[in-house]
Amino acid sequence: MTIATARLADGIGSIPAADWDACAGTGNPFLSHAFLSALERSGSVGARSGWQAIPIVVDGADGRPAAVAPAYAKSHSQGEYVFDHGWADAWSRAGGSYYPKLQVAVPFTPVPGPRLLLRPDADGGAAGGAAGPALIAGIEAIVDQHGLSSAHATFVDPGQLPLFEAAGWLVREGTQFHWRNEGYASFDGFLDALASRKRKGIRKERAAAVEGLEIVHLSGAEITERHWDAFWRFYQDTGSRKWGRPYLTRPFFSMMGEAMGDRVLMILALRGGRPIAGALNLIGGEALYGRYWGCSEDVPFLHFELCYYQAIDAAIARGLKTVEAGAQGEHKLARGYAPVPTWSAHYIPDQGFRRAVADFVVRERASVESDQAYLGEMTPFRKGE
Repeated sequence: MTIATARLADGIGSIPAADWDACAGTGNPFLSHAFLSALERSGSVGARSGWQAIPIVVDGADGRPAAVAPAYAKSHSQGEYVFDHGWADAWSRAGGSYYPKLQVAVPFTPVPGPRLLLRPDADGGAAGGAAGPALIAGIEAIVDQHGLSSAHATFVDPGQLPLFEAAGWLVREGTQFHWRNEGYASFDGFLDALASRKRKGIRKERAAAVEGLEIVHLSGAEITERHWDAFWRFYQDTGSRKWGRPYLTRPFFSMMGEAMGDRVLMILALRGGRPIAGALNLIGGEALYGRYWGCSEDVPFLHFELCYYQAIDAAIARGLKTVEAGAQGEHKLARGYAPVPTWSAHYIPDQGFRRAVADFVVRERASVESDQAYLGEMTPFRKGE
């Protein structure tokens, strides 16, 4: 199949859902047309938020998209979780303008996944075909033609890194903490794999966290507007403390629940039937993705219970391979979440600036990999016990 050059679309919503999802697949809910278009329709992304959706499309000979990329024109570096503020400062001190830049990502979502969404039945649907390189070339052309400082594909699935590397993009490494299901039949089966002192500690945490509370798991039609109202209050409280203001609007949650509620898992802690804390997860093909948490009461260990232990329970019950509980957080280590590498790719056309960033990335990677090796030895799993 002949692959055309890339073009810009006027938002995710301008692309038929069936065409987008044919490229995105079904494994990662954050890449779905339902999720990304809800961000647009709810006003969570847009020119006012500094995330202007400009998805990039490569059409096949049949006139349908053969490849798409969730791309955004950015006027700042907020909500990305791969921090380049130092790069922006250096570029500004050198007399340049770092913003706007092009971000290939899922807004506000540090979840690894493909960033080049390739239709399997189109030429180049597999890595190494024509559509992937054409999409990368289109991203580069947009940066060059519009005088942007750079393009950044963040939280890239490692299987797609060779495509970016072949195009000469710089690759940066980071770290997250994920829980891996080793075929456990229950939470107790997972605990059996831990050192005895760690098992006892987790059991004590869980008992203390849920004392006097009821924990409920809700999905699909079980989640009502009353539940979203409660969760919105939790989200606002957490967002105002972590980011200054919440990224997502209240309508987004209702739109997501309506469009893809069967892929949403809300875990609530109730006291006397009233929600006092909640954690929101999305259900993928192989992973449970923990996203947001908040509370109206400060209960010791309740954050760990709702975000980590209940997520493990849910993943085991569904036969999912991993729990990805968001960015950063070495406190996850003691709770069975192990360090894993994450990846981003960066296109910087200015050669002088590129050399400086390339040197930084090399030095940073050595430090990141050293930390990962150290942290890997600190997991709570039995070691010859």
